[in-house]
Amino acid sequence: MTATNDIVARLWNLCHTLRDDGVTYHEYVTELTYLLFLKMAQETGTEGAIPAGWRWADLTARDGTDQLTFYRELLIHLGAEGGGRIQAIYANANTSLRHPRNLAKLVSSIDALDWYSARHEGLGDLYEGLLEKNANETKSGAGQYFTPRPLIEAMVEITKPQAGEIVSDPAAGTLGFITRADRFIKDATDDLFDLPEAKQVFQKREAYYAIELVPDTRRLALMNALLHDIDCEIILGDTLSPTGSTVPRSDVILTNPPFGTKKGGGGPTRDDFTFPTSNKQLAFLQHIYRNLLPAGRAAVVLPDNVLFEDGVGAKIRADLMDKCDLHTILRLPTGIFYAQGVKTNVLFFTKGAANVDTGNTEAVWVYDLRTNMPSFGKRTPFTRAHLQPFVDAYGDDPKGRSPRNDEGEEGRFRRFTREAIQARGDNLDITWLRDENTDRAEDLPEPDELAAQILLHLQTATEEMQALMELLDPEASGGDEAVVAIEERE
Repeated sequence: MTATNDIVARLWNLCHTLRDDGVTYHEYVTELTYLLFLKMAQETGTEGAIPAGWRWADLTARDGTDQLTFYRELLIHLGAEGGGRIQAIYANANTSLRHPRNLAKLVSSIDALDWYSARHEGLGDLYEGLLEKNANETKSGAGQYFTPRPLIEAMVEITKPQAGEIVSDPAAGTLGFITRADRFIKDATDDLFDLPEAKQVFQKREAYYAIELVPDTRRLALMNALLHDIDCEIILGDTLSPTGSTVPRSDVILTNPPFGTKKGGGGPTRDDFTFPTSNKQLAFLQHIYRNLLPAGRAAVVLPDNVLFEDGVGAKIRADLMDKCDLHTILRLPTGIFYAQGVKTNVLFFTKGAANVDTGNTEAVWVYDLRTNMPSFGKRTPFTRAHLQPFVDAYGDDPKGRSPRNDEGEEGRFRRFTREAIQARGDNLDITWLRDENTDRAEDLPEPDELAAQILLHLQTATEEMQALMELLDPEASGGDEAVVAIEERE
């Protein structure tokens, strides 16, 4: 076990200390973020950015009730007067801790960790490890915004972001896609030292943009960016509101948008979409292909309904295939987002050249990594090795133009012409392999996964009924526009 893994395990085990305080898993990670920021600033010699009198040593110098009282005051002070990213991380911060002994346990345990090894292996990796632990704990509900790291790694490796390109994530979660893209670029440029100075400055300060809707999740993303030495603008807002139209157009978009709909069938508040829809994934898809620069490329995680929904869904898919080369679809196995029990895909596409808005898709290659695969979850973890056959078949060209072989009806990778897809009503939910696992009990999802799938269907049916009621009687619902986020991302 590496020092980082050992520290992550130790920090995660501390969450048991907080059960008596009624602290949830998500609150625990947020609490750790407040404390770890102070300690890491001390360890890295960057405490100068924290106002004097409100640093780690000031916290450890106190004990008992005095320490807890000071900690509460510290959160308020840094959130109001910390300045810059410090103020953003502590904005509206408050503690879930009620007993002084629990704060003392956290502080002393954090102080006793092997910080020399943690600095050597990377504080960003340590924090990512905590986020992953939280996401894998189904009781935390954190899987709603955490995309599995093996999937992120493969998507970044395939799209190959380059130094000098603008990379964005309109549904940032904890910033997994951006941090991985940054690592990919730094690995290719000797931590940016191979770049001229102007390009280094661009890469550090202007290359990345992200939007996150949930304040607490944005807080985790800010901390993640800080620990990976990324000066990324992380906008607190809704991509499907006018805020989304303010983000610069991008060379690369990597994202896993939230799954769900707006209650009552109400559409996004953006007024620049060609096809208004209450389906958030379809709305996000429009934002993504519209926000790409000419010849820009995207990799997007989307649920099955985006591939087959009729009406406006078919129009949006046709528009996507006109404006972009939708060259590859990866059908992901079940259990990747097992807390929600949804079936997902990754769409890879490239924007057409400037002023070329029709006929960009000639054929779509579909890789079926779902049929006759295990149902992933606690018993069968999803790893990078499971994705390697797809990565190999995809090829080295990030725009999907490498030579490929249609493996036929018995294989996992097949080519479908644009004409064939059009004959299907632009339905992209394409399957051909015979599922040999349907009757095998050992491959059935775990009970919590089955329950999540049932809940998802019930929520969807409820939303559809609510939309129908509004059509019949617009005043019946009271105009509720609350967002139901069944599945958030990274």
